[in-house]
Amino acid sequence: MERTTELRLRPVGVVRVSASDEEVREKAGQIEGYVEVFEEFAEALDGIEEYSHVFVIAYLHKTEWKGLLKVRPRRLLRKGFREEELPVLGVFATDSPVRPNPIALTLVRLLGRERNRLRVKGLDLFDGTPVLDIKPYRPDYRASDYRVPGWVLHDSRSEI
Repeated sequence: MERTTELRLRPVGVVRVSASDEEVREKAGQIEGYVEVFEEFAEALDGIEEYSHVFVIAYLHKTEWKGLLKVRPRRLLRKGFREEELPVLGVFATDSPVRPNPIALTLVRLLGRERNRLRVKGLDLFDGTPVLDIKPYRPDYRASDYRVPGWVLHDSRSEI
């Protein structure tokens, strides 16, 4: 594929949360809300209620990429770190929303389904975030032999 190839994606739904953007930032991974699937895609949800967790793939519509390829994991500032203590990392080594393609991958607990709406816990997405896809979590997605940098251990999310 050439670098100039244009990709076209269309949302299949939208995130609905009652929390403000600031609350979502502060409580990322703890927010309850809904993934509202557009009616034209509602029957694609059939059978999803049998899963405990789903991945939500979303477009970060409030993020503007300004050509930055390196960032600091600023989420650690809420853990008491000072900015100068944070490592400078390539965006692909972080989950920063500031990236060339503002695509989010979020694992959430599926609490229930109400027709075309999935009630979920563990969101880190703003109200109105376009949802590109939903995929069920399967045990074979789990890595048993993995490693992460030390700074990630300070940033682990609560159980979802």
